[in-house]
Amino acid sequence: MRRVAITGVGVVSAMGKTAEEFWGNLAAGRSGIRTIQTCDTSQLRFKHGAEYTDFSHQPYFTDKQVDYLDRFAQFAVIAAREAVVQSGIEWDDDLRERTGIVTGSCTGGQITEDLGFRDIYEYKRNRIHPLSIPKVMGNAGASQISMEYGIVGPAYTVTTACSSSAHAFGQAYWLVRNGVVDFAITGGSEAPFSYAFLKSWEAMRVVSPDTCRPFSADRTGMVLGEGAAMFTLEPLDHARARGAAILGEISGFGMSADASHITVPNPKGAARAMRAAMADAGIGPERVGYVNAHGTATRANDISETLALRDTFGARLSQLPVSSTKSMHGHGLGAAGALEAAATIMALRNGVLPPTMNYREVDPECDMDVIPNVAREATVEYALSNSFAFGGLNAVLAFRNPLA
Repeated sequence: MRRVAITGVGVVSAMGKTAEEFWGNLAAGRSGIRTIQTCDTSQLRFKHGAEYTDFSHQPYFTDKQVDYLDRFAQFAVIAAREAVVQSGIEWDDDLRERTGIVTGSCTGGQITEDLGFRDIYEYKRNRIHPLSIPKVMGNAGASQISMEYGIVGPAYTVTTACSSSAHAFGQAYWLVRNGVVDFAITGGSEAPFSYAFLKSWEAMRVVSPDTCRPFSADRTGMVLGEGAAMFTLEPLDHARARGAAILGEISGFGMSADASHITVPNPKGAARAMRAAMADAGIGPERVGYVNAHGTATRANDISETLALRDTFGARLSQLPVSSTKSMHGHGLGAAGALEAAATIMALRNGVLPPTMNYREVDPECDMDVIPNVAREATVEYALSNSFAFGGLNAVLAFRNPLA
């Protein structure tokens, strides 16, 4: 089996329109959570989200192109372009046939779907946008990326709620590692800020009325976010041979199912996924120096994840840095795993662990080193990135620092 390098990272989010901006804001503890602008919140109990404000499809796409592309798919393509450019890959017909695309999205074209339902049910129109189906479908981002680069290898989209893009990343990793493809574009995207979808989250009573405070005793719930993160993967020896910059190494992937409850997480399931990722990477818990937690700032997740981490790392958990970057970029749903993978990869490469922002009060049930409010310099060899979804579907990625 081949070692797999990460040679390109692209990010679009409330934290910046490029990977560099995203990382700079994370390291500085600058939050992307603010008052929601793209949707009327006057009838909502919450007013805040991590939006990519002032986004326009220009200069990224023509007006004709966006007739086919919902906001979430536009994000996926923009982030993929950045990652491909950074990778420095040179396309030919053989490579196009040996390249795979695996993306993740939880909701797909939610904004387009919401507008269509409003046209039918509220405005009583007899027709909706004729390209609604291509815009709504969850694989729209993957399909557009394939057409943009002429990629004719395997291409598909994974939808496993909040673990979608972590599952996508892991499957792309396995495709490259096992020799099914020689290059892969992977990641995830989401654009959930439509009125009906926000009302659905309001009904669950898990969204914070102000901000996201993971693991803090006074936490009041999650905050929704949007955006995309995309990556290019290739065999490590191929990347070195062509002189590509090695941004990181994906070294393990673990999955599990709780098989217990649709919305209440089971710590045993999360612990199984973490152990599976470490086993896949060929490392023990003592080699892990940082965990980017799922950390939603809901009572159910934060306590359950702490129990899972304690089950996995034992007494060492008290010395293991764990942070939730959702405190800044919000919960990106299907894009969350990709955004957090980007944060983890850049943390390892830059020797800086991003903080858990808005942390104010120690919770005895979440007794960990959560890197409160200020980033920390640290040289770490291995890190985990956790994604735990509704439905009890868990995905954990293990990354290695190429400089360690």
